[in-house]
Amino acid sequence: MKKKHHHKKKPSWIKKWSAKLHLWLGLSVGLVVFIVSLTGSMYVFKDEIQNILRKDAIWVKPGTITQSPVPIAVLKEKVSLEINEKYPISSVEIPLDKNKSYEFLYYEKDKKGWNYFQEVKINKLVYVNQYTGQILGVYDEKYDLFPILKAIHWSLLLKTDWGKYAVGIPVVLFIIMLLTGIVLWWPKNKKARRARFSFDWKNVKTWKRKNYDLHSILGFYVSFIALLMGLTGIYFSYPWVKNVFNFTLSGSLELPKEKDIKSPDSLLAKNHSIYDITARETKNLYQESSSFRIPLNGKNKKGKELKNIPVTVYQKEGRFSERSLIVFDKYSGKILSNKPHQSLTNAEKYANANYDIHTGSYFGLFGKIIWFLAGLVCTSLPVTGFLIWWGKYKKQGKKKS
Repeated sequence: MKKKHHHKKKPSWIKKWSAKLHLWLGLSVGLVVFIVSLTGSMYVFKDEIQNILRKDAIWVKPGTITQSPVPIAVLKEKVSLEINEKYPISSVEIPLDKNKSYEFLYYEKDKKGWNYFQEVKINKLVYVNQYTGQILGVYDEKYDLFPILKAIHWSLLLKTDWGKYAVGIPVVLFIIMLLTGIVLWWPKNKKARRARFSFDWKNVKTWKRKNYDLHSILGFYVSFIALLMGLTGIYFSYPWVKNVFNFTLSGSLELPKEKDIKSPDSLLAKNHSIYDITARETKNLYQESSSFRIPLNGKNKKGKELKNIPVTVYQKEGRFSERSLIVFDKYSGKILSNKPHQSLTNAEKYANANYDIHTGSYFGLFGKIIWFLAGLVCTSLPVTGFLIWWGKYKKQGKKKS
């Protein structure tokens, strides 16, 4: 009587090509994925770490608190004289918590610079006691760990205009790798499914098998968060991705553009207390907010001259997702427009929230912890994946010899 031979079922063409894509893309962009994932993980708890390290600069001494702070223009002049930088102060961030200090920022970019250190002329943060004018701390953010980590994560320390594609392209390929990885992980039956969800190393002695399980099981669990990280990441790099989000959320490819409002008081002499007027009005309108930022150099982020004074209001500390915008006349301080977070379109709300979703801060401390752990797993995937390939490559080499 002839024995029946049980032939292994050949993998489908989908799994076959998924395996090839997963391998080729992994070998080609694995190093970039490792760097981007590691720097992203290290950046997640930036605020928590800096709040501890800069505690003495962030908080003013209770005994120095008075009813009204020193005028902003006076503080600005004092900081300029003491710091003695050739660049003007860019902005001031004012907390609504009276116990916290003002943050004066110097920030200038060089469009001709080809890398991070050439492109950023200055990025300096000065903490000032608003009641006494005392400088509590000066931090050169250009050479601080977290801005450098962010620059590596964003553009591999290359010029941001085109360096973002040096990261953006590998991230797109990483998204494809995640999708092909899910296809490869997907079990054929219920029995196989159990082994794909958990580690069962009681009878497993070889490091190769353990390494394979680490890659496939951890990779599966992290894949959905990693997809969200990847999509929110390329949102910054590619305008077409942003357009897809905009159209899906609000039915329009582009976000509504802020209209330049002509000043009705342009013939008036500029009020010397203009910044204090804007600060006072902002506090009255948004009493439950965390802080607000006032530009002091008359320029926007792109270096173009501002026709008015746009004040950005942050609703929650450490979050950019819920923010409002008030535009003041730069001569008289009158409110020209007030755009609260609640009045924004869905696409505008998402545009504000994308950074927080990407870093996990949108979901609070719990979200940051999950994002941090997911980032570490993503960092390990190129390593465990390479070891799987290397083991197979060496095995094939032995067979040939």
